[in-house]
Parts: sequence; C-alpha cells; structure tokens
Amino acid sequence: MGNLLYLVAVILIIAWAIGFLGYNAGGVIHILLVIAVIAILLRVIRGAA
Repeated sequence: MGNLLYLVAVILIIAWAIGFLGYNAGGVIHILLVIAVIAILLRVIRGAA
C-alpha cells in the first residue's frame, strides 16, 4: 500500500510539472500538486512510525 501511495504521488507531481510547463489548466494542476504532497507526507509519517 505504501509503494502504491508513493507511486501515485510521483505521478501526480509529474502531471503537475507537465501541466505547469505545457499548458494552463487552471486550479486543477495545483490541486494535483497538493494531493501529491499530502501523499508523500503520509508516506514519510507512516515510514517513520
């Protein structure tokens, strides 16, 4: 489950970067970034516990 969460976070960050550099999709790209950061934080917290 942790690896899947990390994979989703990485995909979302890549999608955000492509969207940020490639085209303007409004707030959707930034929502993806926030979700990715939350997923990474959850993985770090669960990994440390």
